[in-house]
Amino acid sequence: MTLDTADLRALTSTLADRLYIQVAGWHLYLGDAGLAEALAIECSALLDQGAVVAARQALEAVQVPIGGGSARLPMARLLPSSQLSDLEEILEGHCR
Repeated sequence: MTLDTADLRALTSTLADRLYIQVAGWHLYLGDAGLAEALAIECSALLDQGAVVAARQALEAVQVPIGGGSARLPMARLLPSSQLSDLEEILEGHCR
């Protein structure tokens, strides 16, 4: 299941404003980091598996470049657990 363009844009916007990665105590919102669209696309492709599975698999799939792009980490390693719960909640509304 994938979302239509308007729903994908709405999901991207929500993720950009509500979710952040945490590095050394700093919160970097996905919109500011330029990561919201990549996560929205991954989540959209996985929605048929349910919100929990889609959230966890998408966070593992999206690779965040660090150190000027010399290394990459899965977004799951940078997102606090409270943000995972928020992502699952956001996706619930799109799984119906």
